[in-house]
Formats: sequence, structure tokens, C-alpha cells
Amino acid sequence: MSTAADSVMELTWHPESSPINAPYRADERTARKPQRTESSFLDSIVGHRGSLRSILSQVEAVAGTNTTVLITGETGTGKEVIARAIHELSPRRNRNLVKVNCAAIPAGLLESELFGHERGAFTGALNSHVGRFALADRGTLFLDEIGDMPLELQAKMLRVLQEREFEAVGSTRTTRVDVRVVAATNQDLKQMARDREFREDLYYRLNVFPIYLPPLRERKADIPDLVEHFVQQFAASMNKSVESIPQETMRSVVRHHWPGNIRELQNYIERGVILSNDGVFEPAPLESYQPPEPEISNPTLEDKVRREILAACQRANWKLGGPRGAAARLGLKRTTLFYKMKRLGITPPADHSQD
Repeated sequence: MSTAADSVMELTWHPESSPINAPYRADERTARKPQRTESSFLDSIVGHRGSLRSILSQVEAVAGTNTTVLITGETGTGKEVIARAIHELSPRRNRNLVKVNCAAIPAGLLESELFGHERGAFTGALNSHVGRFALADRGTLFLDEIGDMPLELQAKMLRVLQEREFEAVGSTRTTRVDVRVVAATNQDLKQMARDREFREDLYYRLNVFPIYLPPLRERKADIPDLVEHFVQQFAASMNKSVESIPQETMRSVVRHHWPGNIRELQNYIERGVILSNDGVFEPAPLESYQPPEPEISNPTLEDKVRREILAACQRANWKLGGPRGAAARLGLKRTTLFYKMKRLGITPPADHSQD
């Protein structure tokens, strides 16, 4: 297994916050080849089993086109990595891959960030500014968290996708661009369109070629490969030697729910490498996970009581009695809480017991 120093390159502007599911080898000769080869960009993606194999086939199929791609999936599943793969395998790979996080830029500044502005266009605009669309000309623009784009800006976004032209803020001059757009979101844009929270016409314009990334809990076959990769990556960066991973440790990692997906796994492995000694990977115990209760559209009084009791128990770490227990939080006697829990079918998780 290669080390981070000689074969891994970060895929984001801020690597410390990235769910790096697919580090890639910094071999420019490989990246210039449009066809699939044994040393293709996709070969360096960690995990090639089950649903991911189908996803990589979709990436290969769409990469060579100019088609707009919409990548969906939970936070931390590696959407930016797939966007980078599409760019690297496309004819645009020698041009810019420009990234914009629509949720990280204030709504009032996002239009200027995307399309640029002229000097004096608004208070504080002391100089002209080139927008991200212009920077991505003949390259790829990755719009992350597209569901957070303000409604008033979506009409201009629709126009640039359809007509390949726009005007900078404060300008009357039309700029034409040749940009391939890849968008990503962890939200249900179709439902948002139904609720009039997202333009329906923009949704269909973005959803030309959808790619769904499943959560890590549905990709358990890939977890051992990811664990081994991250262990070696962090061990190399910390100048430590980690030669073995106990089978029981690996089993517990595979069984875990991973609500934060690959990003959470990556952070857990980094902490584990810090704690490991004598060449053995020895991470801290995994935190217990309690799946959230599903939302009920028309909850009954019993549903509301059940949710309130569950919330109090979780806040008290399932300690039912005592001054900080769930019963005290609810203003109930402990025996009354026991009775209500039994009637509602509420039981503590396996790693907690009633007191």
C-alpha cells in the first residue's frame, strides 16, 4: 500500500474538512488519457464493490460529454470526489475545476461570486471582480450545496445553463462561456421544487444525469479497504508505523452505523492512529448510535408523549433516575416513567440498563 507522501493528493481546497473517499495518484500522464486504462483515475478510488462499481461506470459514461450532472447523497459521502473524477476523466481535464459552496457564501454575495461584478456596482465594490463562471471557462464548475442557492438567483443560473451567457453585476455587457456544470446536494431538490423552495425548471435542467451516492452504512463491503487506506495515510503523515488492525476492531467498525459517512470514518481513524502504539491500530471505543425517530405527519398524543420521553432519555444518556435522570427532566416519578416506557414499548439501547 502506498503512502500519502508518494501517491495521495488532497481533492479539496480545505483537506481538513473533506470526506476523502478517493485520493488519487499525482500522475499527470495518466490523467491526460481520456479512455479507461489500468492506471485510470478511477482505479485509485478506494472501494470498488457493490453499488460503487455501478457509480464508477456512470462516471466513466458521462465524463466524456458536456452533460450537466447532479450528484446527490448524504453529507460526507464523497460527492466532491466524484465531481473531481468526472472532471479528470473529461476532455476538460487540462482546464480549471472551479468549486463553489453555495451554502458557505452569504446570499447577497453569491451572485457576484458566480458572475463577477463591475467597479462601483454596489457599496464596497472598489474594483472589478471576475466570477467563478468566467474562471471556469472551457473547464468545469462544481456547485456544491446547490439546494441552498437563493430563489432570486436561480433564474440567472437557469439562463447561464441554457444560453451559456450572463452579465456581471452592474454590467450591461453579455459574457459567453463554455462551462460544464456539476452540481451536488444532500437535499431532496424534487421535493423542494414541489414545495416551491427550488425552481422546478432549474431542477430539471440540473438533473440531466443524476448520480446517487449511497451512505457508508449501505457500503459495508468497502469499509475494510477504507480503514486500511486511512490508517496508512495518517500513520505516514504522523511518522508512525501501524502494521496490524485487530479483527474485532475491524468488525466493530464495519458494524457501526456511520451517520457522518466517510468524513466521520476518516476522523475516527485519525484519532485512532494518534492513540495507537506498538504497531497495532487501537482506536477509542465507538460512540453508541441511536437512529432518530421517523417523523410522523399527523402525530397522535401518544406519538408526542413517546417522542418527548425518548428525547429526555437520550439527553440523560438513558439514566432514568436521580436528579439529572430522564424522570427528573420530565417532572415524573421514576416508577411513573417506567410504566409509561413499558406501555409505549420504549426500551434502552443494549449498552444501557435501567437503574
